[in-house]
Amino acid sequence: MTNTQTTKTYYDILDGLRGIAAITILVFHYTEMIYPDNYSINPLGHGFLAVDFFYCLSGFVIGFAYDNRVNTIGVMGFFKNRLIRLHPLVILGTVVGLVGFLADPFVDRNIFPHWGFIALAVIGSMLLIPTPFLPYRWGALFPYNSPSWSLLFEYLANILYIFVLSRVNKKVLLVFGVLSAGWLAFTAFKSGWLINGWDINTYADAFPRVTYSFIAGLIIYRYRFIWKNKLGFWLPLAMLMGVFFFPHHDNDWITESIIVIIIFPLIIIIGAGATATNLMRKFCLFIGRLSYPLYMTHITTVWIFGNYYAKYNPTGVKFFLITSALILFNLVFAWIAMRFYDEPIRKWLNRKKKK
Repeated sequence: MTNTQTTKTYYDILDGLRGIAAITILVFHYTEMIYPDNYSINPLGHGFLAVDFFYCLSGFVIGFAYDNRVNTIGVMGFFKNRLIRLHPLVILGTVVGLVGFLADPFVDRNIFPHWGFIALAVIGSMLLIPTPFLPYRWGALFPYNSPSWSLLFEYLANILYIFVLSRVNKKVLLVFGVLSAGWLAFTAFKSGWLINGWDINTYADAFPRVTYSFIAGLIIYRYRFIWKNKLGFWLPLAMLMGVFFFPHHDNDWITESIIVIIIFPLIIIIGAGATATNLMRKFCLFIGRLSYPLYMTHITTVWIFGNYYAKYNPTGVKFFLITSALILFNLVFAWIAMRFYDEPIRKWLNRKKKK
């Protein structure tokens, strides 16, 4: 973390953790295709909880970025900033997903939707309006880019922030946090775990997931629950990876509730107070920049790989080479999207906004 009298605090360790969580999601989605419906043997048994970690980070970062200037920029200024930050990659993810859906060579073309439904799903995906009716997507709210479900709920959390959470004091916020923790735990108990929210059958579970984690991150920032330490990147990284690799078992709701309610906020408390060396800081900043483009562009190759794997069941060296090449491709493509699409467009939009 950098903190001087002339520069604003920057939480570079948290950027690095965001990047690691995004890479984990990438790998987890591939393992999900290899071990469908059997998370107990998936090596990343709790990789799906990276989304809850993202939400907790988001609450902390939104509080840090906007708590002291909400009244200055106003509601419209806040929404413009968030749209500029988030929506270009929503659009790119839709385009990439559409191309992948149409070009996938491993699906039965006899079971294919009418072009009207294909076009309607494009419009819905770009506007974050759920369209869970296309085949081969398991009822995903956004069939071209299924991770967009979390962006929809991120926007809802932002709406909650600007109209409610930014206006309440710390004590009321803490009450909201306790109540939402209870809501999350009850939802986990009812469903048996916390993977739900991304599809039409379980979308309601997304509400407590985003509400608790976003509020928890905001509480950490508002109360300054930041442990200044010299442990650097390694302790919070080890804790985060320990969570993702922790084995899953049926009816795992207690473990997952503890992870999301206690351990993720603790990781942020430690990470926000840690310092990084110059080289590690550069690494954290880079993978932090890469995290959102990677998250929003990777799923198309995962769907295609899943259909290929189900059809041909590759093993051995061939399997290793294919999965390694796909993961590397996603990392490179995310860098290209970041460097030549997302960052230039956001700079242009920010300049236009100031005119």
